[in-house]
Amino acid sequence: MNDMDKRTNNRMVLLLIAGIPVIIILSATWVWYFVVRGDLDLVGVLGTANRGTLVQPPRQIDDAVILEPGGARFRYADLKPRWTMVIPAPGSDCGTSCENALYLTRQIHTALGKEFNRIRRIYISDTAPGDTRLTVRELSDKHPVPDSFAQFLEQDHRGLLPLVLAPDEMDKLFAEYRHEPGTWYLVDPSGWIMMSYNSSISYKDVMADLKFLLNNSSE
Repeated sequence: MNDMDKRTNNRMVLLLIAGIPVIIILSATWVWYFVVRGDLDLVGVLGTANRGTLVQPPRQIDDAVILEPGGARFRYADLKPRWTMVIPAPGSDCGTSCENALYLTRQIHTALGKEFNRIRRIYISDTAPGDTRLTVRELSDKHPVPDSFAQFLEQDHRGLLPLVLAPDEMDKLFAEYRHEPGTWYLVDPSGWIMMSYNSSISYKDVMADLKFLLNNSSE
């Protein structure tokens, strides 16, 4: 083999090596496109060991108009990419199921230890926190019940981001909640609502799901 042939073969090898990541990215994008459209049941094909219930097809949280407490438009895409626990609570009351979901997700978040900063929590309602009533006689952690819901979030759920969503959008993003009040959701770093959890899912099972996702994610 002459020098020209060797140089040609070397270039082909380098081009092949450089092209592999591009091929992988394009293939993953193509597969995810059909999963989101609902044309491909990737979970059914590959199987899954998750404990939560997969949302199929996934819903993009930024498809809805969501407002921050000050009235500005909220965009999930503007946040630092993280896995997010979203606790929806339609209506003007935060009752037992709402308070339990807030308590459970707080305990899970804290229990993640060194992975704490890779997860965030968001509370979404169609009523602003200042207009929401905390209608429980006792908190899940047995602490005294605060005078107001806004005070409850400030004292017991620091770091949680409260948001407001139009009532007609609640069912679009969180359809499962209507049938199972207290259901909360896991949103991936790109803003896709991809898994739901209700009161039948144990604390340990949720932890297993989160640890698996964090161990297999760069976010």
